[in-house]
Amino acid sequence: MELWFTEYYTENVKFSIKVDKHLKSIQSDFQKIDIFQTPEFGKILVIDGYLMLTERDEFIYHEMIAHVPMAVAPIKNILVIGAGDGGTVRELTKYHHIERIDMVEIDKMVVDVCMEFIPQTSCRLKDKRVNLYFEDGLKFVKTKENEYDLIIVDSTDPIGPGAELFTLEFYENCFRALKDKGILVNQHESPYYKGDAEAMQNAHRKLKKVFPIAKVYQAHIPTYSSGHWLFGFASKKYDPVLDLKEESWNSLHLETYYYNTELHKGAFAIPNYVKKLLEES
Repeated sequence: MELWFTEYYTENVKFSIKVDKHLKSIQSDFQKIDIFQTPEFGKILVIDGYLMLTERDEFIYHEMIAHVPMAVAPIKNILVIGAGDGGTVRELTKYHHIERIDMVEIDKMVVDVCMEFIPQTSCRLKDKRVNLYFEDGLKFVKTKENEYDLIIVDSTDPIGPGAELFTLEFYENCFRALKDKGILVNQHESPYYKGDAEAMQNAHRKLKKVFPIAKVYQAHIPTYSSGHWLFGFASKKYDPVLDLKEESWNSLHLETYYYNTELHKGAFAIPNYVKKLLEES
């Protein structure tokens, strides 16, 4: 008998991956966490029935959420909220000039499971510059003011424990926690299916209320809803394209598999249907 994992994008659309083995299933105080071994995508992480990452294509998401802001501004102190799988931190630790990465994840079990089963993403969580805090990201950021050059919100979808990371109050607290040239980057959902698009519009509308610069960029992630995924770039000063430090970033000779500075510029050239959704928001 074949075993498959299926995620429903809508009542009429589903995405399925054949499974070799169900490696782990655990219920934390916050959510249900599963790890599956698959023949096509390697190990996959599923939370509350939603696919979070696959070993095969996780590099796309993690490179785009981390390297885009790093190529725009001089950044030394970073707050990462969520990101329990460790992939975002892995990309950030490639920069030797970064001094501190505070990572706040509400669910320690996510980190523990990923360190056990997906070392591909969690391999840099013990870097000496990384400080792990297992607590509520909204409450944590409330205690900070003028402290970070960059905040990355690498959250689950705006349901369950991830919902509070899409509120106006949260974005306002992030604004205060950032220095006067600070940048906020967040996963911004997909623009394609109605429910995802509404969540994207809601997040963009709130970011525009708080930050003087609020842009959206995109990536193609095969195993995410529709394959078309967006990120938000909000800043007190920097424009993500006009202020791109292309020569400086390329001189670092970092190893990436998706991100490059040409793609960086193109990622902000979004389709007309997405522009319309953003205008309506």
